[in-house]
Amino acid sequence: MSSNLVMFAMDAAEFLLVASVAFLFWRRRHHLRFPAMGSYLALRVLSMPALIFLLLEREKTHSLDWSLAYFFTFWSVYIASAVLLYFISIEIFRSALSAFPGLMKFGIIIFRWTILVSAVVTISTIPILHRGLGIIPDVANALMHSVSLLELCLLAFLCLCMNALKLSVRDMAFGMALGFGAMAANDFVATLLISHNTPVTAPVQFAYEAFILVSLGVWASYCLLPEPVRKPLVMPANSTVYRWNEIASALGHTGTQVAVQQPATSFFLSDVEKVVDKVLNRNLKNRESES
Repeated sequence: MSSNLVMFAMDAAEFLLVASVAFLFWRRRHHLRFPAMGSYLALRVLSMPALIFLLLEREKTHSLDWSLAYFFTFWSVYIASAVLLYFISIEIFRSALSAFPGLMKFGIIIFRWTILVSAVVTISTIPILHRGLGIIPDVANALMHSVSLLELCLLAFLCLCMNALKLSVRDMAFGMALGFGAMAANDFVATLLISHNTPVTAPVQFAYEAFILVSLGVWASYCLLPEPVRKPLVMPANSTVYRWNEIASALGHTGTQVAVQQPATSFFLSDVEKVVDKVLNRNLKNRESES
């Protein structure tokens, strides 16, 4: 079997796996819990046949129109995928901390600011003078590089805090983070080993594609296996995570308003003293009359 045929078979297997994961994901109604992930899978399923068609037409006709169509379609899908991955990371983070509403709300704020700063810093480092269409791949690669770092950090966070968060390994949020983390690590390794002149049939290309198939297989397994029901979390009152959750819940709240009574004036005190004196004098007179 030739190398080109093997690569074509692996590409076909990737499309079938993505379509299977998307079908199972929507059948299990996970898209209601992770809508950005559902959109990401739908984008991949719809874009892969279109890109293959445009690629074949470009190679067959060598036309500039087909080349531009493939160029804009490929990088548009790539940028849209990077943006969706940001929202997917937020969904995974929110689901992992759903048992701790205080930490979740406070963490989401920090998470969003981190994403914004990371995107701004990444894009600002790209030279934009006299680049023409060449700026599009640079922006797309920079965004994907930034989101890949975010995915690796998110997976590391979940692995380190899994016991504290009472998160099961079989939870769908962890399975998604595991798949994305593996893909991100695969992309970083491929960036170091694969250059623009590397042929499609090089061994490193096969290894890269095989790792993608493994990551998709992980998602398929999580979609097939029943997800454990997350029970209400019971923690001792002296737990550190519980106290952090209470502190985070208190942040941002102004608290209840308390009506403060004005201090009594000297006129009021003098009136009270007069009333007390009258009562005492009356009691003394009653006792003298009785005696």
